[in-house]
Amino acid sequence: MNKSELIESIANKTGVTRAAAAASLDATLSAITEALVAGDSVAILGFGNFKVSERAARTGKNPATGAVLEIAASTVPKFTPGKALKDAVNTK
Repeated sequence: MNKSELIESIANKTGVTRAAAAASLDATLSAITEALVAGDSVAILGFGNFKVSERAARTGKNPATGAVLEIAASTVPKFTPGKALKDAVNTK
């Protein structure tokens, strides 16, 4: 499912226009992004948690040439699914 399909699904399930569904999705994603940029975590009960994690600098290897590379430290977003989401996915 891509973003436009998600917007269509939201519009159908809530009975709002596609434009309103798109605005709601964009606002939600923007709020989550802003919280993560500020270093906060976002917990959505039953769905999961978004948080920021620090990744240490490390040494890697170019698979094509075998040359050793230094990979810089970085800050990355992480998502941990909640129990309800795990259960929903595992009922297939």
